[in-house]
Amino acid sequence: MSLGRGYGRLWAGTAASNFGDGISYIAIPLLATALTTNPLLVAGLSMVYSVAKFLVVLPVGAIVDRMDRKTILWISNLGRSVLLAALAALVATGTESVPALYVAFALIGLLETAADNSALTILPSLVGSKDLDRANSRISATQLVADEFIGPPFGGLMFAAAMALPLAATAGAYASAALLFLGLAGTFRPARQSGPRMALHREVVEGATWLARHPLLRTLAVIGGLASVAYMMQFSILVLFARDVLDLGSAGYGILLSASALGGLAGAVVVAPLRRRIGYAATTAGSLLVGAASLLAIFLTDVPWVAGLFLATYILHAVVFSVCVGSLRQRLVPDRLRGRVNAVSKLFGLAGLAIGAGLGGLLATVFDLAVPFLAGSLVFIICAAIAWPNLRGWEVSSAVH
Repeated sequence: MSLGRGYGRLWAGTAASNFGDGISYIAIPLLATALTTNPLLVAGLSMVYSVAKFLVVLPVGAIVDRMDRKTILWISNLGRSVLLAALAALVATGTESVPALYVAFALIGLLETAADNSALTILPSLVGSKDLDRANSRISATQLVADEFIGPPFGGLMFAAAMALPLAATAGAYASAALLFLGLAGTFRPARQSGPRMALHREVVEGATWLARHPLLRTLAVIGGLASVAYMMQFSILVLFARDVLDLGSAGYGILLSASALGGLAGAVVVAPLRRRIGYAATTAGSLLVGAASLLAIFLTDVPWVAGLFLATYILHAVVFSVCVGSLRQRLVPDRLRGRVNAVSKLFGLAGLAIGAGLGGLLATVFDLAVPFLAGSLVFIICAAIAWPNLRGWEVSSAVH
């Protein structure tokens, strides 16, 4: 069943931008390795990208609640297109450099933060509340296909043909997304409250305060942060686990990741009907328990196909959880606060990823490469124990199923 022309444009634009993401996430690290053999400089790219997103996520949320979200959406994608086109030109003329790559990746992180928040914030204006699960799950499935299956192989093949080619293709994908978003009918500027506008930092505080006072969404933000810790504890060392425990080479590792993405596609298919059948509480808490069981199974095995099966099950849980929490946030947050509440919730996730990466490396060093999976399993059990009573109480009080 169609979700409307506006949603169709949002979906198509998201697909185009995610295709660009999938290409660039392969092409830019490959370009870095062509420019330097210093592991710190190569690894620093990801750090710069993450730090840029962390620093701007809160002010970007406030700006999303001030401006027309459609304008932010198409301008941020056009900006990414210009950046990638400029980088392609530098590579084509042989004037590329590591500092230029760092600047470009940091700016891409900033613009991606604005684009992602705007897309999440616009969605409830395009579809009805009852269709949010279905709309979010379709976008999640598209993101997985573009990011994991289509973009990276294309990026690798194009880079092998010419280093500038994948950068130019990414610029084209972002430009296409900008045009699609520009074609969204209407304006999406949130209604202003009466009186003088607050300073930007006070608007950030207003969004954070609203979230802190909402029992359910506050709890889900904390759970999201803890789940991010659990996620990154094992993904930060997954490449080493695949090599040293599962005895997989680089090709086997790539297959393992592709197989795990299939679980995400399955999660996108089942989440909406599952949520309608058993409710948010059972679906969300159940997905966390599935994540815990999956990590425990990986901890107990050294058989590649078994690990691949449960890694796919783990990604299934991640998609189901994120769609349910995202839909709840879209349903419950007032439109004028949606960008800021999204941003504060995202901040919990970004902090959790950073903490999880450090803990994963520490546990793997002190104990062994399997222990981060066990630790992640325990964290997910705690998350499920927190999520169930809070979500169930909200369902009972609001009679939402």
